[in-house]
Parts: sequence; structure tokens; C-alpha cells
Amino acid sequence: MNTAQTPDLSSFWMPFTANRHFKHHPHLIVAGQGAYFTLHDGRRVFDCLSGLWCTPLGHGRPEITDAVRAQLAELDFAPTFQVGHPKAFELASRIARWAPDGLNRVFFSNSGSEAVDSALKIAIAYHQARGDARRVRIIGRERAYHGVGIGGISAGGIAVNRRTFGALAAPFVDHLPHTHDPAQMRFSRGQPAWGAHLADVLERLIALHDASTIAAVIVEPMQGSTGVIVPPVGYLDKLREICTRHGILLIFDEVITGFGRLGANFAAQRLNVTPDMIVFAKAVTNGTVPLGGVIVEQSIHDALMHGPDQTIELFHGYTYSGHPVACAAGLAALEVMERERLIERARDLAPILEQEAHALREEPHVADIRNIGLAAAIDLTPRPGAPGARARAAFEHGIDAGLLLRFTGDTLAVAPPFISSEEDICRMFAALRGVLRRLD
Repeated sequence: MNTAQTPDLSSFWMPFTANRHFKHHPHLIVAGQGAYFTLHDGRRVFDCLSGLWCTPLGHGRPEITDAVRAQLAELDFAPTFQVGHPKAFELASRIARWAPDGLNRVFFSNSGSEAVDSALKIAIAYHQARGDARRVRIIGRERAYHGVGIGGISAGGIAVNRRTFGALAAPFVDHLPHTHDPAQMRFSRGQPAWGAHLADVLERLIALHDASTIAAVIVEPMQGSTGVIVPPVGYLDKLREICTRHGILLIFDEVITGFGRLGANFAAQRLNVTPDMIVFAKAVTNGTVPLGGVIVEQSIHDALMHGPDQTIELFHGYTYSGHPVACAAGLAALEVMERERLIERARDLAPILEQEAHALREEPHVADIRNIGLAAAIDLTPRPGAPGARARAAFEHGIDAGLLLRFTGDTLAVAPPFISSEEDICRMFAALRGVLRRLD
């Protein structure tokens, strides 16, 4: 690295980062174009995870840049408390058109974390509006990541989050088991055949707590942050049937899967299971401006539309809900996706990614590989007494090989931009093969 151009690294407390390690071994990204980043020392690296699952259109899209520039010149900020601006309504309408039938009301937040907390609050408010004030319990799932808000941490199942911040967690929460069993699922291609019965645990939780106390079940259709955990065939269908039978709302956290990652607008459509709410963020603006939200089934929205017309129906919101610049970026990003048919492209690239990923099966230290849509994970055998060290070494070797990989524990995840070529995918895995062969 050219230290003469390195900024002072001391003040920024970095999120989800080993700060001391980074500041001794920094990797600074200074530019992005297409499917590649440029590092501080001039090296180009392939963006293996589309930023953080959020840049499927690649970097430097002029359409989004132009839309943001024009919006800043016209209207840089407008509140959405008691007044509105056109682009918030335009983007909500477009998102509703992309969503499954019946989900046509959109509440905006600024991130996936805020969107999760918004969805949980909407669920509880909905039951209260219908006279079911006892329905306050939320059912999450082990290994789930629903952001870093208190609601998301409470419903989530990331162990370190719960150990560290458990004192702040909401009290009325329980958890389903996760669906990943390597003994039954190793090297699955797409949805595993084993595991649908794990949804039946919801019936046990209902018997324990009583359905009249449960407001909602929240799950990620594909658990991304914990290592591309793919739902078994029939699992989500069972959750849907049980929730419907007991009057419990089903929420899909599609912060990662929304807007094309599985080859359909939303995972709900790809997997043919319609929830009552969908949480989104990330790809809606191609990662350029923070934006998230909840897509809500109309009857849930309408249940809260009661009382005098001047009554605030949902006492919830954010200063930047529906920010005009974020909405302009979202409209431009979705326009590019539609015009260039990039979701169809992601669907076409998925078999190539599957083939190339599973071709690594016999490489050193590979314990498991799994995939769905344009996403895959490679589990590495951990070093004895040093969990996570082998994947971190793969990350460092990856940069030397021209790859920006994502690792969690000893799992490497890849989810390349939709604009990637077949050659990009093949080169990514060829370079990853070399990385695996360098590991000790």
C-alpha cells in the first residue's frame, strides 16, 4: 500500500470488523466500476459478493448517478411526516408491482435492520387493531440474522449477538431450529430434499405458548449472513400453512434475496410461498443510497386504517423514511433491472455458478458446498483450535488472487453481480481454486 496516501485510520470504529487487525493490515477500496473494485494500491479485485449482497447492477451505473444528481438539484430533502413528495409514492407503487399479489402497501425505512423492526411493530399493531392485544410474541429462528436493531437481535439467532446484547432483547420471543444439518445435506444443489419436517416444531411452540399470544413468525427464505442456508423442499410451505391455520403472520426477511438474487423478483415468488410481509433493503438502490422497507399485505394495512381521518394510524417512522434521493436511486436501479432483464440474467447464470462451485468439492479443506440462485457457500474445515482462521487466510489470499471474498466463521460466500459474464464466474472459481490450494 502507498502509505503516503493512506488516511488516518484511528478514528473510524469499523462495523463487524476486527479493527486492530485491519488497522495493521488495511485494505482500502478507492473505486468501483462494473463487477470490480480498485484497491488503494491499484489492484483490481472481483466483487464476489456484490458489495454486501447489495450491488447486483455492478458499480458506477451512470443511470443511478444521474438520477441522484438531478434529485439533489431539485429536492434534496423533504419530510414524509404529514407531507409527501412524488418519488416516494412512485417507488412504492413500483415495488408493489414487483411483489407477490396482495402485497401492495410499502412502508419505507433506511436499512434492513430498521425494516425488520418496522415489520415486527406492524405485526403487533395489526393484532391490537383487531382486538388481539395478547398477540405480542415473535417466533424467529436459530442462526437467523435480522439486522442489529433490538427487534432484529431478539428475533435473530446469531449466538454472539444474543450473548452480547441479550439484556436488551425483547422478552416475548422464541426460536425455531435452523434447517442446516450437514449429515443430511452435504453438497446439496439447490433446495435439500431433507428437512421439511423441521417446520413442525412451530406446532410445538404454538402448543407451548398458545397461538393467541403469537403475533408473527419471521424467517429468511435463504439465510444469507450465516452462510447461504437453503430452505428444504416443502419447509416454507409448511410454515405458511401452520401460520395461516393459527392466525399468525408470516414475515419473510428478503433483505438479501429481494430484487433478483434467486432469479425472481423475490424469493417468495421463486419458492412459491407468499408471506404476509416482505422486508427489503440492499439491492433496491443497488447499494448507492441507504433504503429499506416493508411490503405489507393490504388487509394488514387496512386493519389499521380506522378512527377519525386525522388519526395517526401507526405511530412509527423515521426522519429519512422515503428520502427523495434514496427514492430516486431506487427508481433508477429498478428501471435498469427491468430494461436490461438482469433478474433473468441472474437466473441464467445460476446453473453456471452451481456447476463451478460444486467442482471445488475435492479441493483441500472443503467440507461442504451449497447453492441456490446466484449464491453459493463453501464451508472449510476449521484449523484445530483456531475457528475462522482458515477462512480469514482464504480472504487474504483471495485479495492477492484478485478476489474480494466474504467470510463468516469458516464459510466463504459468493454472490456475484448480475452483470457478471459467464467468463467472470468461471474466472472467480478458478481463482478460488488456487486460493484453496494455498491454504494450510
